[in-house]
Formats: sequence, structure tokens, C-alpha cells
Amino acid sequence: MDRRVLLAILLMMAVMVGPALFFKRPPPPVRRTVGQVDSSRTGGPTDSATATAPPVQPPTLRPTAPPPDSALVPEDTIVVSSPLYRYGFSTRGGRLVEATLFKYNSMRPEDRGHPAQLLLPGSELMELSLLIGSDTVSLLDWQFTPSAPSLNISEPTPLTLTAQHGELSVSLSYTFRPDNYLVDVTGKLGGIGPNGATLLIGMGPGLRNTESDSVEHQRELSVVVKNGKASLTRFMALSHKVNDQWEPRLMAFNGPFEWVAVKSKYFVTALLALDTTGIEGRGGGIGGASAISTERVKSPARARISAGLPVPAAGGFRVQLYAGPLEYPRLRAIGHDFDDVNPYGWPGLRTIIRPVALGARSLLVWFHDGLGLAYGVGLILFGIAIRIVLWPLNQKAMRSSMALQAVQPLMKELQEKHKGDPQRLQQEMFKLYKEHNVNPLGGCWPMLLPIPILFAFFFVFQNTIELRGASFLWLPDLSRADPLYIIPVLMGLSMFGLSWIGQRGMPPNPQTKMMLYLMPGMMTFLFLRFASGLNLYYTVMNLASLPQQWLLARERLRRNPAPPPSPKPLPRKK
Repeated sequence: MDRRVLLAILLMMAVMVGPALFFKRPPPPVRRTVGQVDSSRTGGPTDSATATAPPVQPPTLRPTAPPPDSALVPEDTIVVSSPLYRYGFSTRGGRLVEATLFKYNSMRPEDRGHPAQLLLPGSELMELSLLIGSDTVSLLDWQFTPSAPSLNISEPTPLTLTAQHGELSVSLSYTFRPDNYLVDVTGKLGGIGPNGATLLIGMGPGLRNTESDSVEHQRELSVVVKNGKASLTRFMALSHKVNDQWEPRLMAFNGPFEWVAVKSKYFVTALLALDTTGIEGRGGGIGGASAISTERVKSPARARISAGLPVPAAGGFRVQLYAGPLEYPRLRAIGHDFDDVNPYGWPGLRTIIRPVALGARSLLVWFHDGLGLAYGVGLILFGIAIRIVLWPLNQKAMRSSMALQAVQPLMKELQEKHKGDPQRLQQEMFKLYKEHNVNPLGGCWPMLLPIPILFAFFFVFQNTIELRGASFLWLPDLSRADPLYIIPVLMGLSMFGLSWIGQRGMPPNPQTKMMLYLMPGMMTFLFLRFASGLNLYYTVMNLASLPQQWLLARERLRRNPAPPPSPKPLPRKK
């Protein structure tokens, strides 16, 4: 019974975890076609394409070509520095072109040892366009005048960028804090007419890879939006196959949204419209967002992403900008479920897994920050503590299994006696269980208790930035696989030893013997490329279970001593 349940658990783990690791999610279907590709800015089919984003009620868009002298527009960078970050704003278009985080180093081989820079070359973050009626006005080539050439932030400090082109004018005010990645953005549009306008805010073309595994970075890159109480994740693999060739795909997300974000595994850039009283416009919030892939490849790493913000005739608007790490306490402090941009768990199972994952994360961080222990030591202590807490339940479950084993001969007799009457057989079986005080499921359900914790740790090591680059013994990074494959092999050996001791005193069973070798091999293969920290935790769990398994095996041998070996036949006399 226990072996069948364990096999079912492992198969469920393989089905749920395997596809997320080895296969990319297919892009969702296009919900509606909006916007056009502006070929005047691409220079060819393989360059960047411009996709305009839908406002609350999107009109028919008509892209406007840049002025002929756009190449002559000078460009300077306004640098804003604090102990946490260095942001750079271009005077051409007012775009955010640099977001360097001093607290986190890049893991890329070519950038190792340098602070992580989140933005790709040609960043479109905070690139502005206006939808006025049926016209699109790009502000990419406008020259913005800053209030200061640079800022060194030691207290909340504003930076103002202003620009004017004909009757249209734009004023942006950024307020930075030295200890926070959240930036308040207020603005004023002038000359937009009595009907207002829709401000399109660029968020592309994605985030720069800061990790050693570029494939995993690509897999984790996604667009996340918050609409009401639900957050929807859309991955940035926005291409689809047409006539055996991969073509770009346009996607539209209907607003209004509280926030729109582009995330990688550990970092995020986001626009937040959280203060609805401060956002003037039709319906409030971010009106809509769109994204389009720009590289004709199977897994595009770049996409044009825009969010639409409705602006009334008065021209005032307010949003917040976040460009920083996926640190759960910071995201949680922002509110409005912004911490859900970093999901701990799969949709449907998140209700169960997420609280356990967040509790495990908090405990590991407390071990490290509060007690000064290495994360690996914290994992070992956590694994031992879990086994100590579950000791009474496991004791009861194993003894229930032994009691079930003791009545096996009586069960076989009942099966032979009532093999033609299933209903009577079921009644007699329940009667037998009651007479001998046996719970047929008593040996199964305690085995399920560690499974949510194991799943939770999978997401802890997949999503927790505090564990990024944490080394232990020979393991260079607990959030990545063991490069020497030592820890998954140790995990398989510990599982084999646990199963071998557990089978002592049990009657010979070919299926049980097969499981003795099959299960450790399956688990080793399944966990081979999992985070080494997850393998370390599971190995410690197995090793901490050995004393209890050995004591109960001795108890089983006392109750059911092994039969003496049959005497050898005497040799025949010639």
C-alpha cells in the first residue's frame, strides 16, 4: 500500500514539475488585434517593431513617423545614484536606460563581479507616446530638459524632465528615495485638447540576462498584469509558427490594471497605478497593455511592450515605477498583491503551497540574518526539525502498516472465501479491520505531509533572491543544480538505504524488491537538475528518518521473526 502511494506521489511530482522545467509554455491566443507594426522605425523585418498599446477604448491607430532630423537630436544621460541603485535617464525621449543594482552582482560569465544591470541596450522603459484622437505622437525623439544634470540621493529628492514640441508639452517629475526602488512619477500634458489623450508608456524590450543560465532566464521572462483581484501571467514567447517559420505575435491585455510588470527570475520592472484618487482619467488605473515579439525566432528574447494610461483634458497623471529585485518584503510592503508578481506555486495549488513556501523562506532568512548561519546549515536544521516534528505521526503510521501486514493472511482467506461476492467481501474486510484495530490508510496519509513542504522548497529555491549565489561546502549556488552531481547521488543513496532498512522483517515480495531499486533511481534522475539546496534538504530528511526506520524495523523483526532456514537435504547414498 505504501509503495503504491509513494509511486503515485512521485509520478504526480514528475507530471507537475517536469513540464515547467523542460518545456516552455505555448503563447496564449491573440485576444484581439490592435495596433500596427511601424516599419519606418524597424529598418527591416528582423529589427525592432513598434506596437501601440490599447487604451480603455482603443481607436484606430495611425503611427506617426519620426522627424527627419531625429538623428541630430543630442542625447545625454542623467544619473541618479543612491546606496541601492544607479538609474540613468536619457534626455532623448526621457527613457530609463540604466537600472544598476549595487546590492546584487551579475552571474553572467562576462559580467561576473559587476553589479547587475537590468535593462537591455535600446531600453524602452518609460518611452512615451500619445494617442490623441486617431493620431499617434511619439515622444522618442523629443529633447527633454532636466532640472539637474545628476543626483546623489540621501533623502527623497525630485528630478523634473520637461519637453515641448509645437503646442504639445510634457512635464515629468520623478521622486526617488535612497532606501527604496519605488519611484513616484507625476506628470502634466499640455495641448492635448478637450477630449484628453491616452499616454502610452513603454516597458520593453524585456530584461537583460543577469544569470549564468540564459535558457532559464528566457523561460522565466514574462509579462504580469494585475486586474482587480486576479493576476494574469503572459510569457514573452510571443511568436507563433506560420508555414514552418516563426513569426511575431501581437497580444493585448484588457485593463484597467493596478499594475503591469515585466519580470525575470529575480528582477522586475513595473508600472503601478495604486493610488486611484491620484490618477485622473476615464476609469482610473492603467487602461491596457500590449506586447509584440520582435525577433523571428522560436524563443524571442525581446518584445515591444506598452501600457496605456488615460489622461483627462486637464493633463495630470500619476503612476509609480519599480525597477529592482524581487525581494518579498519590499513587494509585500507596496501592497495591492504586488508580491504576487513573484508566484510561489502553480495556479490551483498556490493556495496550499504559497503559505508554506513563504514560511520556509522566512525561516531560512531568519537563520541566516538573525542567527548568522549559512543557508546550507539552515536547510540541515530545518530538515532535521521537520523529521522530529513528524516523528510521532510516522511512528503511528509505521505501526499501522505493521498491523496491516499482520492481518494479511486473514485478508487472503476472506478474498478466497468471498471472491464471487464483492459487497460481502467489503463488509467482512471492514469487520476485520475493526476487530484488529487496523486503519488501512493509517500508513499512507503521514507520507503526504512532507510533500507540500518539498514542493514549497522547490519554489523557494526557484524564486527567492536571497538564496541567489548562496554557496555551501562544494556547492557554488544552492539555487542551482550541483555541477558535480554529488548531492543528487547522495539523495538517491539515502533513499535506497531508507527503503532497504524499511523492508527488513517484511515477507518477500517481488514488487517491493523492485521498488527498492526503482524509486531511488527515479528520484535521482528527477532531481538531477533541481536546485542543489532542494536536494540537500531531501537528503537530510532521509538521513534524519534512518534512526526511526531502524528502530521500527527491529520491532517488526521481534513481532515477526524470520523463519529458520530449511535444512539442507542429506546427500543420497550411492
